[in-house]
Amino acid sequence: MLKIVLIDDDPISTFVTEKLISKNIKVPCRIFKFQNASDALKDMASIHPNYLFLDLNMPEMTGWDFLEEFEPNDYSPEVYILSSSVDERDINKANNYSLVKSYLSKPLIKKYIKTIFN
Repeated sequence: MLKIVLIDDDPISTFVTEKLISKNIKVPCRIFKFQNASDALKDMASIHPNYLFLDLNMPEMTGWDFLEEFEPNDYSPEVYILSSSVDERDINKANNYSLVKSYLSKPLIKKYIKTIFN
């Protein structure tokens, strides 16, 4: 079973992302949702996600802060930045993290889902 983690402080964005993923992938999956990155960080070791979708702009702990602290030792999830920011600096910065597979703009669209999960 695929384990997918969504980290986003916007419940509407999380809802849309979750529905899009569950409607468009054929394999069984479990989706874990977090409204803040610090809670997600605490639970990552027990979840061992295959995929992680991370928003950048959140209160308390940003997506950047999460990436600095996140160190999966015995698994390697595909991390996707899912942000409303189209700032070239953010895109370039995301590319400097080896865990980050791609920078995607919100909202997540069906085309991205097919590319990621196929």
